[in-house]
Amino acid sequence: MSKITLSGHIEVPSEDLDAVLAELPNHIALTHQEAGCITFTVIRDSDNPQRFSVYEEFTDRAAFEKHQARVKASHWGGVTKNVERFYTVTES
Repeated sequence: MSKITLSGHIEVPSEDLDAVLAELPNHIALTHQEAGCITFTVIRDSDNPQRFSVYEEFTDRAAFEKHQARVKASHWGGVTKNVERFYTVTES
């Protein structure tokens, strides 16, 4: 089995920023509870408050895909529907 790593950033439209900030702690907590989550961080950029760096590692592709499906169906998925995502996914 190969570890999956996602790294990059998201750009949040100004009109969605308050909702994203309100839901982010819950999104992080739920992700940390997922089976297969090794690490998950989302950090707001100090120079650009609409940009958030994202880094996550999952034990394998199945855990990563389960995470992606949960996120898409979650409240977080709804509040981030207009967010632009700039990610690189690697398998090692």
